[in-house]
Amino acid sequence: MNPLLSRSTPGAFALVTALLAAVLAIGPSIAAAQNVAVVNNKAIPKAKADAIVAQLVKQGQADSPELQTAVREDLVRREILMQEADKKGVAADPDVQAQLERARQQVLIGALAQDYFKANAPTDAEVHTQYDLLVKETGGKEYKARHILVEKEADAKAIIEKLKKGGKFEELAKQSKDPGSAANGGDLDWAPASTYVKEFSEALVKLPKGQYTQVPVKTQFGYHVIRLDDVRDAKVPSFDEAKPQIAGAMMANQQWQQAKFEQMLKDLRDKAKVE
Repeated sequence: MNPLLSRSTPGAFALVTALLAAVLAIGPSIAAAQNVAVVNNKAIPKAKADAIVAQLVKQGQADSPELQTAVREDLVRREILMQEADKKGVAADPDVQAQLERARQQVLIGALAQDYFKANAPTDAEVHTQYDLLVKETGGKEYKARHILVEKEADAKAIIEKLKKGGKFEELAKQSKDPGSAANGGDLDWAPASTYVKEFSEALVKLPKGQYTQVPVKTQFGYHVIRLDDVRDAKVPSFDEAKPQIAGAMMANQQWQQAKFEQMLKDLRDKAKVE
């Protein structure tokens, strides 16, 4: 007999037994709380479901019981299919192994790229180059223009004739195809000439203040009649003011990312021993 039990009173032994039974009863419920489901004795951790829900919420979905139920069901379905794939020995197929390896490489390379861009934001010199280009594109001037956009050249010519006879630009602009400006007398507000397509921009900068184009201006959108209301020096933000926005735009630009990543790859390739 266990010497410890031999010294215990019958009441104490009963208490220990009752506590042990309570712990055993509580144990499964604690384990269940840590899992979102158990499929054929294979647990699906709740943390896994929570991570997926958090990602979906980050993408714009609202967290709700319905979303959590849908995520749970998806995980259960996937687990059932994975178990069946294991049972069938699908992973042993050479083609499947090759696909898994390619997928693994893609995930790791994607993670490497993310780490690289986190540690290699655009330099001040790179941002300044973009800033100088933006300043140059404004031409140092901003233009307050109005336009009337129509489908046919004949319609644009008819509008010009009406203007010559004293017609009001703002009234004629109501027939414009451009819904954003038609209701405002064709007003395009202040903007650099570079904001507009080439044909529009070239015609605009040649206009004297208060004058409209004497011939229709053809662009990819149709035929324009343009009036220049005013010109002013462009209000260009300082480099320090513009830097955060320009750097953010660069990092979001796929061409910039591709160029930077290709340069990193080239540097690694130059150092690599390839036989």
